[in-house]
Amino acid sequence: QVSLRESGGASVQAGGSLRLACEVSGSVPSTYAMGWWRQAPGTEREAVAVIASDGNDAYADAVKDRFTITKDANNNTLYLHMSRLKTDDTAMYYCATAGSIGRPMTATQALQAVTSFGYKGRGTLVTVSS
Repeated sequence: QVSLRESGGASVQAGGSLRLACEVSGSVPSTYAMGWWRQAPGTEREAVAVIASDGNDAYADAVKDRFTITKDANNNTLYLHMSRLKTDDTAMYYCATAGSIGRPMTATQALQAVTSFGYKGRGTLVTVSS
């Protein structure tokens, strides 16, 4: 059984930085991608960033060059490093998986899929004020 637990959300001022963490318990199949998506009140889910099973990453245009996704295999933790935060980044952030056993996705495919299927955590709230 796979369990994902996010942490690191906080209230920050615009221009600030945060690091979100996602602790992974259980065994995620090696072909799965890992990533982050977010949802602000009254809006649709929005993919933010993914790291595919081959190590490549992909980002939503809205966060490109500001956010970085990394994975620490030693402690089974996925991170989202967020900088130059904007008020538009305010949302609940979720860690999730994308993919299926034996069928790896490219990072681009995973970015499109990460909001839809797979395991996800309960989220961590990021609030950015002006």
